[in-house]
Formats: sequence, structure tokens, C-alpha cells
Amino acid sequence: MDEMRRLVDTLNRYAYAYYVLDEPIVADGEYDRLYDRLREEEMRTGVVFDDSPTRRVGDAVLTKFRTVRHLGRLYSLDKCQSEDALRAWLDKLTAAYGKDGRMPRCSVEYKFDGLTVNLVYRDGKLVRAATRGNGVEGEEITAQVMTVHSVPLAIDYTGEVEVQGEGIMRLSALRAYNERPDVVPLKNARNGAAGALRNLDPKVTASRRLDVMFYNVNFCDRTFGAGEEMIRFLRDCKFKVSDRYCLCDTPDQVLQQVREIGRARDELDFLIDGVVIKVDDVDVRNQLGFTEKFPRWAIAYKFPAEEATTQVRDVVWQVSRTGKLNPLAILEPVDLCGVTVSRATLNNISEIRRKDIRIGSRVFIRRSNDVIPEILGIAEHTDQSRPIEPPAQCPACHAPVEQNGVFLYCSDPKHCAPAIVSALTHFVSRDAMDIEGFSERTIEALYNAGKLNAPADIYALTDMDFAQIDGFKDKKTNNVLQAIDKSKTTTLDRLIYALGVPNIGKKASKQLAERFETLQEWMDTDEVTLIELEDFGEIMARSCVEYWSVAQHREQAELLFARGVHCERRETAQGALSGVKVVLTGSLPTLKRGAAKQLIESHGGICSDSVSKSVRLVVAGDDAGSKLEKARKLGIEIIDEAELLRRLGQSVES
Repeated sequence: MDEMRRLVDTLNRYAYAYYVLDEPIVADGEYDRLYDRLREEEMRTGVVFDDSPTRRVGDAVLTKFRTVRHLGRLYSLDKCQSEDALRAWLDKLTAAYGKDGRMPRCSVEYKFDGLTVNLVYRDGKLVRAATRGNGVEGEEITAQVMTVHSVPLAIDYTGEVEVQGEGIMRLSALRAYNERPDVVPLKNARNGAAGALRNLDPKVTASRRLDVMFYNVNFCDRTFGAGEEMIRFLRDCKFKVSDRYCLCDTPDQVLQQVREIGRARDELDFLIDGVVIKVDDVDVRNQLGFTEKFPRWAIAYKFPAEEATTQVRDVVWQVSRTGKLNPLAILEPVDLCGVTVSRATLNNISEIRRKDIRIGSRVFIRRSNDVIPEILGIAEHTDQSRPIEPPAQCPACHAPVEQNGVFLYCSDPKHCAPAIVSALTHFVSRDAMDIEGFSERTIEALYNAGKLNAPADIYALTDMDFAQIDGFKDKKTNNVLQAIDKSKTTTLDRLIYALGVPNIGKKASKQLAERFETLQEWMDTDEVTLIELEDFGEIMARSCVEYWSVAQHREQAELLFARGVHCERRETAQGALSGVKVVLTGSLPTLKRGAAKQLIESHGGICSDSVSKSVRLVVAGDDAGSKLEKARKLGIEIIDEAELLRRLGQSVES
């Protein structure tokens, strides 16, 4: 009983902070874990406390908003977190309501991660919007919802109808909002949407640039025979509906869709925390009915949490190849996406101040695409919290630290060991000069031995230099020397990227290689010429000019050429897309973004990240956003993945 009482009190405190104060202090995954443990204990003991969160669908309604009653009750969804559990649910459904051993047709949809909203229309006009609240009553947020441009203020249907959707903040909108100097950074997109829709000032709602994705007709004075009809009705009424809506006739088809959505999750511009599976036939839905909380005809498959809360133990400052000092948070280890995480990036001292991150505080972290996690914001400060102080001296060489904009730099990177080793490691990397077998450890050892201090030194190394390095026998030394010799013949874009010019990445290196015939031509160009390149801003142009204004950089380039490095012009592939500039937008059904770009370029196409008048083709997938709209306005041809593959003579499987 004591354990159950503690769980109830803890969950209620978390729910109050999230729903009432709009200040979450725990990640959803942790809340779900405690909730599941409480529900298991209640089922085991048969005891449910009066204030247990398992007794209600939503949470307390704020008294500062007017309370309204929904036309139809809003239910929560039961959930599962493994394929075995989902298959068991589908098998049970098939056994009870299948025909001839076949599963009732089911829909598979995104489980959007935002705030549920309920809209009522009468005589074709929006008359009321409300939050879900406790499922029977919610808070009226009509003025707030009216600021969302994707919500229609009028529809063609003139009967009374109540529609359900999810208020979301797109990740691109979140990034843009958090870059504003006049606002407190938001913890995450979910909190950004919930806080905006439940804010008394509609101007705050409008500033977040929200969307509402609709997925259900909760009440209507007409009848529907299937969920698919409801979706069609919503589309016909010009509600925003996800393109990812699939009907499945077998458990294997359902599981295939779940896996595909899971793989594409990180490519979406909005948060989803799972997949919703619903019986499509309304008659079967009616036969299955509801429990006190859930419809028996639907279930949510929950993905592993990509967010967690943990404590910041310390902050260390690492020196990059440009001499920039990058703050890295050392965390209390926490499980995230099946991986134990103990570090997170902090970007710069300005972001640390804006997010009020302190050593000893609990923070929200997010991990996606298998990269180092990012700290999203503060969950709560503790008695041990203390400010993060920027270093006055470089932690590696002890030279004075200089600030340039929001970043801190070692004032003497030419003599700072970590900066030199990092720059050389970048130079030999696969996307740069691609010197196989030349590891960071080897570079560090050669640097410490006084044999390697700059890129051109690599091409003066001999077998005697490697003889001083532990682990280098004759065969290994010979292999590395052969790799060094092979790298002398390279392409201009690889060499440009290898030099490590600040703000010049792989894409910019390709642009420069396409524009200039030789490295010398690029070295001698001016800022005005560089700015004329598409997607090439003032900062990038200035970085190039400033880099080549340093005599040591020009001397290194000349020394590289003197020691045999030379560039071959990259031959542009010829094919069905020769010379055609193509933009990819949205999530493609089968191709990953990198594979699609490689396929386009192998057939002569040129991939661009932005839509402009020079673009001739846009390949659009699910949930394509502003790029698709801009393409339509400019009259650019728009095709899907299937048409792209057809034009290139490819099958879907390839």
C-alpha cells in the first residue's frame, strides 16, 4: 500500500506540473513506466485509490478557462510496446470478430505527440474548440485554435459535427522559435504546442505557428460505415489529415506498416510517439464497444522513448579543429532508445544561459538518428544546482579564451594540440582525402613525436617516421604509405572539404568545385563573387576570404601541390536527369534521403536543398511542407517516388 500511495502521489505531481502549470518535470517515458507499475499493482491487489490517475482519461481542467461539455465522449487509447503484444491483440481481434479466419480490416495511422483538440461546427461554421480535459468536459480554447492557419473557420458541411485532432508544433517551427532572442526557449515541440493552445493570450498561440492534424469524427448527425469514410469526410471538409493512412487486412501487413513508420520517424518534421491501429468497420467497432477508459477496437503501439530526464553532473570544454571550445554535459547515465547515455551537447555559452542549464539540475534530453543527445531544457533545479562558468583559459594549452559572437575560441589554435590533431583527423577522413588506416590515435602519436603538425607534413612522412609509433610493423606502415600516395590524386571538392574552412561543409565544397576550375581560382576570388552562388550566404563567403587571407594557409596549399597533391575534375554523370536540379521533400515510402540523392546524381541530376526558379523537379513524399507549397506557386513539376523510379528505369525493390 505504501508503494502504491507513493506512485499515486508522484504521478499526480508530475501530471499537475505538465497539465496545470505547463512546466513538465519528467519525460513521458518515465511517467509511462511509473503509470504501468501502478496499474499492475492495482490489478494485483484489487485496490484503487480515489485520486489514482488510472481513474480518469485526461487530467484536471483549469478554472481560468471556461468549461465546456463535449458532444461525444473522448476516450484514451490502450497501448502496447512490443510486436508480440500487438500481434496478440490482433490475433484476439481476429478470433472474436474475423470472418473465415481473416482479421477485420484495420487502419494504421501516426500517433501524433501534441495536445488533443475537439472542434464543433454548426451551419458550416466553427463555433467552439476545446481540449480533451477529462474526456467528458474540456477547456474552451476557440480563440487560440482560430490562430492556427490550417484549421478551417468554415466548412461545406452544414450539419452539427464534432471533429478531433492533435495540435502539434513542427520541429522546423520549434527551431525557428527557439532562435528568437526575445523568447525563452521551449523544452520540446510537444510542450510548445500544449503551452500555446492553453495560453490565455491568443497572440502567444499564433507566435508558435502550430498545426492541427485531424483524424476522427467524434460526433455527427450523419452516419459513417467505416473509419476510412470519416477520413474522406475530413479531407472533403478541408481539414488537415495525414497522408500516412493505410488499411491492412492481415497482422503481417499491420506490423510491416508499424516498422516502416518506425524507420521513417526521425525524418518527420513533427513528433510521433507511436502508431494507432483501429478497426475500420464501424459495425464491428460498435460490437466491440468500450471499457471505462478505452475503445476495445483500437490500440496504440508505442515507440521507445526518444526523450528522458536526468541530472547534469559536470561540463567539460572540448577543443575543435578550428579552436572552438565546445561544452559537453556529463550526465547521470540514463537509458534512452535502448542505449545508456552519459553525455549531451550544449552548443555554446549563449544557449546555456538562454536555457538556464546548470550543473546539478535535472534536464530533458533527446536522442535521434543515433547521434549524441541534445539538452532540450530544464526539468527542475535542485539544491545542488550551480551556474556553468565559461573557462578563461583553453583547457588544453592554457592560452587565453576569446569570444566571437556566441562562441568561445582558443586564442592560439596553431599551437593547441587538440585543435591540430582534430584538424588533421578531419583532413584524412573518408569524405575528405580518404587516407585509409590513418587514425586519430596515429595522428596524435606522430604529432607528439614531432613528425606531423600540418596537412602537407603527411606527404613528407617516411617509413622511418612510423617506426617510432607503437603497433606499426612493416606491412602496416607500407599500407598507410600507399594510402597516402593514393590520396594525392583527388577531386577539388574533396580537397576543399579537407582543408576545414570554417562554415564550409560537403555541400558548399561541391558548389565551389562546380564553380571554380582550380583551387587557385577559388583562393583568389572575392566575397561578392562567392555570395552570388546559390544558398551561399555572407558568413560562408566571408569565411572563405578570411581563410585565404592568412599567409600560412596559402603556404600549406602550395606545399601540398609541391608534394604531389593534384585534383581531377569530377565528371558529371549522364542520364535521364542530366543537368536537372531536383529537390527532395517529405518522407519517401522506400528510399532513404541519402539513397535518393545518390540515385538522382548517378543519373546526372543535381540535388538542391531549397526550392528556387532554377529547380526543375520536386520529388515529394509524405508530410511534405513549405517546399512543396513553394514549388506549386512557382509552377515546378512535382512527382512522387514511384514516378521518379519509373523515369530512372528502377523498380521499387531496387
